[in-house]
Amino acid sequence: MRKFNIRKVLDGLTAVSAVASASSAAQQQQAGNRETEIQETLQSEHFQLCKTVRHGFPYQPSALAFDPVQKILAIGTQTGALRLFGRPGVECYCQHDSGAAVIQLQFLINEGALVSALADDTLHLWNLRQKRPAILHSLKFNRERITFCHLPFQSKWLYVGTERGNIHIVNVESFTLSGYVIMWNKAIELSSKSHPGPVVHISDNPMDEGKLLIGFESGTVVLWDLKSKKADYRYTHDEAIHSVAWHHEGKQFICSHSDGTLTIWNVKSPTKPFQTITPHGKQLKDGKKPEPCKPILKVEYKTTRAGEPFIILSGGLSYDTVGRRPCLTVMHGKSTAVLEMDYSIVDFLTLCETPYPNDFQEPYAVVVLLEKDLVLIDLAQNGYPIFENPYPLTIHESPVTCCEYFADCPVDLIPALYSVGARQKRQGYSKKEWPISGGNWGVITQSYSEIIITGHADGSIKFWDASAITLQVLYKLKTAKVFEKSRNKDEKPNTDIVDEDPYAIQIISWCAESRMLCIAGVSAHVIIYRFSKQEVTTEVIPMLEVRLLYEINDVETPDGEQVPPVPTPGTGSNPQSIVPQSHPSTSSSSSDGLRDNVPCLKVKNSPLKQSPGYQIELVIQLVWVSGEPPQQITSLAINSAYGLVVFGNCNGIAMVDYLQKTVLLNLGTIELYGSNDPYRREPRSPRKTRQPSGAGLCDINEGTVVPEDRCKSPTSDVKDNSFSRSRSSSVTSIDKESREAISALHFCETFTRKADTSPSPCLWVGTTLGTVLVIALNLPPGGEQRLLQPVIVSPSGTILRLKGAILRMAFLDTTGSLVPPAHETWREHYEDKDEKEKAKKRRPVSVSPSSSQEISENQYAVICSEKQAKVISLPSQNCIYKQNITETSFVLRGDIVSLSNSICLACFCANGHIMTFSLPSLRPLLDVYYLPLTNMRIARTFCFTDNGQALYLVSPTEIQRLTYSQETCENLQEMLGELFTLVETPEAPNRGFFKGLFGGGAQSLDREELFGESASGKASRSLAQHIPGPGGIEGVKGAASGVVGELARARLALDERGQKLGELEEKTAAMLYSADSFSKHAHEMMLKYKDKKWYQF
Repeated sequence: MRKFNIRKVLDGLTAVSAVASASSAAQQQQAGNRETEIQETLQSEHFQLCKTVRHGFPYQPSALAFDPVQKILAIGTQTGALRLFGRPGVECYCQHDSGAAVIQLQFLINEGALVSALADDTLHLWNLRQKRPAILHSLKFNRERITFCHLPFQSKWLYVGTERGNIHIVNVESFTLSGYVIMWNKAIELSSKSHPGPVVHISDNPMDEGKLLIGFESGTVVLWDLKSKKADYRYTHDEAIHSVAWHHEGKQFICSHSDGTLTIWNVKSPTKPFQTITPHGKQLKDGKKPEPCKPILKVEYKTTRAGEPFIILSGGLSYDTVGRRPCLTVMHGKSTAVLEMDYSIVDFLTLCETPYPNDFQEPYAVVVLLEKDLVLIDLAQNGYPIFENPYPLTIHESPVTCCEYFADCPVDLIPALYSVGARQKRQGYSKKEWPISGGNWGVITQSYSEIIITGHADGSIKFWDASAITLQVLYKLKTAKVFEKSRNKDEKPNTDIVDEDPYAIQIISWCAESRMLCIAGVSAHVIIYRFSKQEVTTEVIPMLEVRLLYEINDVETPDGEQVPPVPTPGTGSNPQSIVPQSHPSTSSSSSDGLRDNVPCLKVKNSPLKQSPGYQIELVIQLVWVSGEPPQQITSLAINSAYGLVVFGNCNGIAMVDYLQKTVLLNLGTIELYGSNDPYRREPRSPRKTRQPSGAGLCDINEGTVVPEDRCKSPTSDVKDNSFSRSRSSSVTSIDKESREAISALHFCETFTRKADTSPSPCLWVGTTLGTVLVIALNLPPGGEQRLLQPVIVSPSGTILRLKGAILRMAFLDTTGSLVPPAHETWREHYEDKDEKEKAKKRRPVSVSPSSSQEISENQYAVICSEKQAKVISLPSQNCIYKQNITETSFVLRGDIVSLSNSICLACFCANGHIMTFSLPSLRPLLDVYYLPLTNMRIARTFCFTDNGQALYLVSPTEIQRLTYSQETCENLQEMLGELFTLVETPEAPNRGFFKGLFGGGAQSLDREELFGESASGKASRSLAQHIPGPGGIEGVKGAASGVVGELARARLALDERGQKLGELEEKTAAMLYSADSFSKHAHEMMLKYKDKKWYQF
């Protein structure tokens, strides 16, 4: 046996490696010299990260308020969020730092301020006079739990009811407690032997501000005289109270109860109710009491000058209406209308013509806040139609499963989508204008259009106009209508590979220029759509079935370039022909009884009427193979210039010519390597058990996993532990290697091999093990020849390696500019014959500048993986720049985007960092900790786009948009809408001569005299703690003094017009003094926090 001298071997290796490193260094230096020609203009000062706007329905809403003068709506949520809505396009999102649930909201009507009460027993005063509302004051209750608040119109004293049954009074100017307290035992005295329960209602008598109506949960109501500090009347009822409402004349009030009854009380008759109504109770014979119903959670009592009053209530249905949807009931005179809602009612408010509680209310609409929707009902029209909602609140109509964002789209695209989407609108809406109309739009500083596409669990796709930080739905496409649906739930086809949502969208690939759309669904199906403005009926839906699996012949092909570009042998059916509509699932078993050659979904075999918009070009389905289900699709790409679509999963890759409706390529991932496979994997039968790969939305492993591990719908918001691991490219097990999935696909026109002298069409394929392979495409000439001659596809033998799964690829020309994939421009598919003749002569438009490049000029491939990014010079295939993006985490999303007439690589990591790198040198430009990956929803919806824009689904119902552009951050203040506008308060109702003479009109009250420190003393310091807000000094004077009332509003208006005050000088001086002292206090806070703007991170 020959002996080796280990020292000599090592010396030899050292010498070889030294030569290799020297030569690579020389190559890199040479490449580096060439790079100096590319001037990189992007610097770190071009980048800044900030949130811009939040769209969608507020997630888990809990509170509702409306300013009837400013016409602004506020919604609070269980996570402490605050959403404000004005006219369509004017929206605002704020967040309480504590994250505690908002239990109640109260506008300071026409003052540009709002009070929020939270479940952590804090009160906050928000200043709405600035574009980004901020908290001016907070008050934290230490010993009592807040249950109900009431702020009378034009008052600065807020009544706060507590769980103990006490009422405290807060000065909203200074946010301090008054010494005046209404104790529960004083309020009820001996009328009840037990504690009356928490305060559930507080309101002052519309005709007498000195009388306060207090409702306790147990059923006791007290009319409290504020001046004499004692109860005038006590009203007791057996049933628990949920809400109370006044008649505007102040002589009657109505209570709603837990047994589904309403009691109407005359103020001066406390012994028994004037009337008891059970709106939904069945009237029994013999005068017996109606059967009890569900609780009436809220009631409102609104009067009209001409006609009967409105009684509007939620809840109260009888217990035998099982399965009935939640209802809002409108009682008007003798008519009762029951309006069914799609979701449970959180709260509702009646919108009235006057802000004054002592005038005829004249209700015109009802705002109903549902668990997952906002509905406005028109009370003035027969049948109570709803208003068409102009806000983008239907993002979650079906749960969002994926999301794509496109900036700088062709100018004719949004009008085209809008025109086909306009036909889809429902009819029967109210003809009136949307009544929430406050605020002003911001200044539009962006000139480019933006489109967001959302894919949903029910197979629908929505196109949204997202230009200039607004959002409006353009068009909705239902992809599920191409498939047969099971008649009932028991008829679920046994070919399903998911428990629910078999049509859910996983991946969207869209070419904005040609308008070609391709989607991949959770049931291993791909649908290609073409945009048309004409209606068409498709007699037979074009369909292909593809058998994608690991089955390799025992004799491997010696050379990688000789792998035949045909489907693997022994596939049972010929996937290169269109499958006839007699569905093959009728003979779906192989010889050993296993399910075989069956797709998961059944395509309709009847003619399909297709409306203008997106129309089906081709349906492709992966089929079961010998009892094993098809694996979910992990990557997808379409190219309109080549007429090709390609997709891959953890079994392999398939390419389809959608013009000729044929399969061009059907290879297992191992076969792509040919003899160049670095792992030397053995082929194996697909029937062996396989481990989940972790690629894609979810893993499917039929028959080998416990039921709870079965693939869940991509809508499930579970924290996925598989994302916490580092998917490195190190070889740890044969099984992991064999499950190498296709993770990235990119069509381009570039150099496929080192020896190439000119670029040519090709496909770059990235895998989860960090390999990039190149497939050459030989396309026939355009026109008629394109439909007759085959496209020839062959692996080129080029293999590149990175660490971590490949996420994104792009190409730069010699100047460092992005080389977009070739594309066609859109034209109507169903044209006249003359047009078709012209079209045949047209060649697809390639926007690639490479076609006109000289042979000496090169290109650069930019490849981003989960761990690193590389820039590779072509055709030499030398790596000229490399950047390790993260060691301990992994990149979830990487996009090559344009910004400020240059390009960069933007990455979002699982550890919460957003980073950008220059191109081609991969210099770090931005690295900001933004938010950690807390669930799969963020992972599958986060995306970057051009001009410094990005978005993700922040909750199941809301899209959060952000920018990483310094310029956009600076312009954001201008672009945001204004909530507060100067509006004159309507005149108070005229008391009339006789009412003034005999004292029958509204009685006013000097609350300052009662609740001020001089009269009631100071409140206990331990009861509540005052916390100054971080809200800057913008508008502080206006908001602080504005809450004083009418006089202050006059002062503010005159100051803003630069006029001087005359006869009101004395009173306003005192008010200004208090505002100035507050302003100084706020200024000190501003200095403290000036480097920490509240909206920054």
